[in-house]
Amino acid sequence: MTAVSPTHTAPAARTAHAVPSAECTIVAAEGGVPLVTGERVEYANFDYAASAPCLTAVADALAAALPYYASVHRGAGHHSQVSTDAYERARRSVARFLGVRTEPADAVVFVRGTTDALNLLARSVPEGCTVVVFESEHHASLLPWEHPASRAGRVERLPLPSSPEEAVEAARAALSAAPEGPTLLCVTAASNVTGEIWPVEELVAVAHAEGAQVVVDAAQYVPHLPFSLSETGADYVALSAHKLYAPFGSGVLAGRADWLRAATPYLSGGGATQLVTEHDVVWNDLPARHEAGSPNVLGAVALAAACEAFTPAAQELLHIRESALLERLRAGLAEIDGVRELALWGDGHPRVGIVSFTVDGLPADLLAAALSAEYGIGVRDGLFCAHQLTRALLADGHAQAVRASLGVGTTVEHVDRLVGAVADLVAHGPRWEYADCDGRLAPAPDPRNVL
Repeated sequence: MTAVSPTHTAPAARTAHAVPSAECTIVAAEGGVPLVTGERVEYANFDYAASAPCLTAVADALAAALPYYASVHRGAGHHSQVSTDAYERARRSVARFLGVRTEPADAVVFVRGTTDALNLLARSVPEGCTVVVFESEHHASLLPWEHPASRAGRVERLPLPSSPEEAVEAARAALSAAPEGPTLLCVTAASNVTGEIWPVEELVAVAHAEGAQVVVDAAQYVPHLPFSLSETGADYVALSAHKLYAPFGSGVLAGRADWLRAATPYLSGGGATQLVTEHDVVWNDLPARHEAGSPNVLGAVALAAACEAFTPAAQELLHIRESALLERLRAGLAEIDGVRELALWGDGHPRVGIVSFTVDGLPADLLAAALSAEYGIGVRDGLFCAHQLTRALLADGHAQAVRASLGVGTTVEHVDRLVGAVADLVAHGPRWEYADCDGRLAPAPDPRNVL
C-alpha cells in the first residue's frame, strides 16, 4: 500500500472501525447520528449495496496522491509524470484483483461505474450482435443493449428462472437458438435485490459451448468475494468503485480486447485520438481509445487502493465475518411476525450480504424513515433499480421493499439493533409522525439538525 506522507495526514474527524484487519477499515464520522427523540447513537449503516463507505486505506492513498495531482499522459512536468505513473499502476492493480488475462488478449478500461461500463460494451459489440439477458438484472445491465445507440441487433430477455439450473438451461436454449453471428450473454454475479449468487461459471461454460461471449456484472459480488476473469472464463467484467469502498467516481470494464479495439469510441475527444486531420480521425489503441477526456486519476488510485486492501486473506476473513452477521440478521428477521424476505431461489441458496424484505402493515418508505429517525439505522427502500425482479418477488399488498445490506463496518450491535427495531415497529408502530417531504417520508416535525 502507498504510504502517507506525515505532512498529508487524514482529517482528525476520521475514526476507523477495525474489522478484521488494518487494511480493511472504514472512514467513519465521530459523534453518532441524531434521533428525533433527542438522543445520539452510532450510525448503523445497512446501505452498503448502494454505496459503501470509504476504506481508510483508500483515503490514505488519496492523501498521498493529492499533492501530485495533475493531468495524465499528456504532460511533461514532474507532477504529470507522477500522476501518469499512479494511474497506470492503478490499472495493473485492478487487473491483478480481477484476474485479467495477459495483454493484449484483455484490456482494463477505466469508466465511471458499472452503468458506464455496460453502455460502453453495448456500443462496442459487433453490429447486429444478439444479446441475451435475464429480466432479473439490475437496470445497468438490462437496459444498455436496447438503447438507440447500442450496436446490438437483437435483444432477448429471459424470464426469471426458478432455480440456478433453470437459469443455465434457459441460457443454453436461448443461445443455441440465436441467429448466426456474434452473441453475448449478460449476467449478474450476485443480485442487488436478494444477494443470491448466480452460477457464473456454469453460464460461461454453456455460453462458450454455443460460441457466445459473457459479460458479468460483478458490482455487488466483488465487495464480498473474489472474482477472476481467468478462473471463471468470463469474457468481460464490470464493476463500480463506489460499491468497493472507493467512492470517487470510478469503475472498470475489463476483458477481451478484440471487440473493444474494433469499436469506434462512444466518447469522442482528447486522449482517444492518435491523429486528427481536416478529413479524418485516427483513434488510439486500447485502453486510451475508450478513455476520452481527462481521466479520473484520483478515482483510479482510489479503486486500486481498495483492490490492494482486499487481499485474498482479507477477503476470506471478511466473508467469514459477513456470513455470520448475515445469518444472524436473517434468522432474527425470520422470527418477527409479518416479515417476509425476498428470494428467487429459496432460503438456502448462497448469497452475499444483502437482505430485502417486506413487513405486513408497514409500507417500505415508512419503515425506512422510522428506522432512520428513531433508531439511527440506514436502509434502502424501493425497487432497487431492478424493477422487474423486485416486483415479481413482492407479496400481495406491497409496492416496494426494504433492503438491508452489510459490509466492513457492520457490527453485531448493528444487526441486533435492526432486528430489535423492526420487531418494535411491528409491535407498536412508529413513535413519530411522518409526512411527505420532497418525495420522501420524513419526521413531521423534524427536531434534528440533519445537516
